Amino acid sequence: MAALRPRDTGVADESAGTPGAGTDAEAHDHAMPPAEAGVLGRPHRALSIGMVSVMLLIAFEATAVGTAMPVAARELHGVSLYAFAFSGFFTTSLFGMVLSGQWSDRRGPLAPLTTGIAAFAAGLVVAGAAGTMWVFIAGRAVQGFGGGLLIVAMYVVVGRAYPERLRPAIMAAFAAAWVVPSIVGPLAAGAVTEHLGWRWVFLGIPVLVVLPLALALPQIRRRASGAVEEGPEASFDRRRIRLALGISLGAGLLQYAAQDLRWISLLPGLAGTALLVPAVRGLLPRGTYRAARGLPSVVLLRGLAAGSFIAAESFVPLMLVTQRGLTPTAAGFSLAAGGVTWAVGSWVQSRQWAEPYRERLMTLGMLLVTAAIATAPGVLAPGVPVWIVAVAWGFGCFGMGLTISSSSVLLLRLSAPEEAGSNSAALQISDALSNIVLLGAAGAAFAALGGGTVTSVTASANSSHPAAFAVVFLPMAGVALVGAWVSRRVRIA
Repeated sequence: MAALRPRDTGVADESAGTPGAGTDAEAHDHAMPPAEAGVLGRPHRALSIGMVSVMLLIAFEATAVGTAMPVAARELHGVSLYAFAFSGFFTTSLFGMVLSGQWSDRRGPLAPLTTGIAAFAAGLVVAGAAGTMWVFIAGRAVQGFGGGLLIVAMYVVVGRAYPERLRPAIMAAFAAAWVVPSIVGPLAAGAVTEHLGWRWVFLGIPVLVVLPLALALPQIRRRASGAVEEGPEASFDRRRIRLALGISLGAGLLQYAAQDLRWISLLPGLAGTALLVPAVRGLLPRGTYRAARGLPSVVLLRGLAAGSFIAAESFVPLMLVTQRGLTPTAAGFSLAAGGVTWAVGSWVQSRQWAEPYRERLMTLGMLLVTAAIATAPGVLAPGVPVWIVAVAWGFGCFGMGLTISSSSVLLLRLSAPEEAGSNSAALQISDALSNIVLLGAAGAAFAALGGGTVTSVTASANSSHPAAFAVVFLPMAGVALVGAWVSRRVRIA
């Protein structure tokens, strides 16, 4: 999933400590010898390896599926529905995220994590066996629900099992888990797509579930299972569940309306808006959409960064395959360097010397993202070498590593222990909802300018639609630039 990039999401539950809170975990950690105080020290080693293994599964899925997606859409005669394959994932993941947060806080993260992995794998199987584009999208939706359960439960584990000072390091380790998949994934997925068919990219990934389960679950059961609180007050918050259903259904209706460019589509569009607006107001911190200083700006920045970058990245392989004639392998491999540079950016923000400059690093990161997105459509001009995309995306991913990891750290810092769970869910919702809205807008603009008819640059002179791609990338660069401004408001004056 160039779709869900849960590289550094930074979710914690109500048991997570804040600076100066003096949790037992922190006190225990400070008493350890220096060799044991890191994420790979003896108390955390097995859990860290297991958690990073789970992230490896997510990373391989993201890089492999993104490479195979253009071929799948063409063979299923669904290029006009291309954006749905990504936004369908996010739509169901919204509900999965809220449900997982409730489930993890009330019953512990073990059950939502295992359920999430099972649904994630089942969605891949449905997508790989699909005979039509709509069945393929349904498989992506099942996968998204599992991904929403999985990623929130993972970071609830982080909030329970790691002291505050180790969280930047484990987030950097999660980012580093993307390096090998980002390099190997596109090459492997491209080779499988070309020689065995795109279906095996989806059907082969569920095998990777076995290793994360074997490594992570015993440690999670021992270190982070169980409810935060007991008694009647620990029951599910039904209002938040209803809001989660509203936000998911509303987002899906808006996405459908955006893709079906007819007047009648105004009806599902209006219905989606009516469901979405109150749900968003109830689930995000007050002041988010006016960029109020502090926590609301952190949540808003997360959405602007993730939404603009993922909406743009989702169309990069399709642009390179259909407009410049690259093979799926080469198109996917053009994004491979991004896994390395994202990890480097995340590592930089985790250094102690970077702490006083965290907000400035976030601004720099968003400016790099803006430049990368604005540069990518330059390859629509035949004389521009295609390697420009790889270089630009490398810089953009470095900026994302700085920004996404820092937003996770700041969210936990600005959250009181009793608010950490709901604030972390808000960060996830902002991320996913922005992806849905911006992918929907990009998909509508893409289809309106004839993008739904693209096939291959070698098939016909009429298959080239450079304007359809330009209208995706340039507005997303504008959104990222707004994110650079918001990044200057994350510090409380």
